[in-house]
Amino acid sequence: MASFHHRIKSGRKGSAKEHAAYIERLGRYSDREDLVYAGNGNMPDWTEGNPATFWKAADTYERANGAAYREHVIALPNELSLEQNCALAMRMARELVGNKPFQLAVHAPEGSLGGITNLHMHLMYSDRVPDGIGRPPERMFARYNSERPEDGGCRKDSGGRSPMVLRDQVISTRKKIADIQNQALEEHGLNARVDHRSLREQGLQRRPERHLGPARIKDMSDGEKALFATLRATGSAGGPPRSATLATS
Repeated sequence: MASFHHRIKSGRKGSAKEHAAYIERLGRYSDREDLVYAGNGNMPDWTEGNPATFWKAADTYERANGAAYREHVIALPNELSLEQNCALAMRMARELVGNKPFQLAVHAPEGSLGGITNLHMHLMYSDRVPDGIGRPPERMFARYNSERPEDGGCRKDSGGRSPMVLRDQVISTRKKIADIQNQALEEHGLNARVDHRSLREQGLQRRPERHLGPARIKDMSDGEKALFATLRATGSAGGPPRSATLATS
């Protein structure tokens, strides 16, 4: 079975443009050579298709304590080819965020153990839901006006939800990600499948694999690395065949 990994992150006002540069390996991040695909969608007309313009506006006009962006970090199945995974990344982006503005990047850093590529995607998106009303950037990120929507900003998708509802939404999102990946694996004639549930929920007794981290791996001898990689491949390292956590971003 292929492994499943999904994290949800939020970025505060003032961090969006910098994080977008990070995931797309621009500016001071351009020396990182693991970017294999980048894309975006649903950007307002005033951005002229440049996501950096959108995230700069979010940093400028979003409310002081508001999230300028949300992010999904999702492991992609090594069983698929690079081209197939890039298509899968865009497919997941479209299905997860709907019509909200988004930017995605696929990274393929080589794993520190066993040389297995840690292929994963970063999906940044705005929580502002377009409603067909044309707004300049300073208006788009203003407070939503339910009585006169044209006088306020776009509604935030996460607004007014209880912790229980948000928890259920996270579980539903994780299942949706697994379903999309499994559908792609099936379409390409592969038997591998991912499962969004915890090991306990799957009825498995083994412990999740411990995340070693770059510093600990660096201190391991070549023999120790080779042994751990072998144990991982056979599912004997206390976790799934491929690490459930990402050693690099």
